[in-house]
Amino acid sequence: MSTQTDLTVRKTLAVNCSPERAFEVFTAGMASWWPFETHSTSDERPDAVIIEPHEGGRVYERLADGKESDWATVTAWEPPSLFAVNWHVTSGKPETQLEVRFLPEGDGTRVELTHGGWERYGREAAEAFDSYNGGWETVLRPYVEAANG
Repeated sequence: MSTQTDLTVRKTLAVNCSPERAFEVFTAGMASWWPFETHSTSDERPDAVIIEPHEGGRVYERLADGKESDWATVTAWEPPSLFAVNWHVTSGKPETQLEVRFLPEGDGTRVELTHGGWERYGREAAEAFDSYNGGWETVLRPYVEAANG
């Protein structure tokens, strides 16, 4: 269990593409790289992950039978530099804040992900933080491959 007092997940990675492509792959291309086998609200692989590209828009997965499961609500949509949401994937748990920035760096892009709000989980805060801190490592690995491809 974490002993950190700052319960904000921070991940920084580099991809070999423009900020425009990095943003596009992260958002519109999410269904192509997201590891649904380990990180999904459903037992079956969704047909799509849909991000309504505006503040207040929904982020949700859609199954083949048409059922939808909400992941988040868009709080910032500023292509190609910023995507932010109120993340509410876990039913019955408080929402958290996810922010992803796409910054030009040399011939590529630096992607900075922050995911905070874990203190709202009260006594479960450190455990939730630890779970997502490791979970984002798993999620971002295929994103880097997709963005670089």
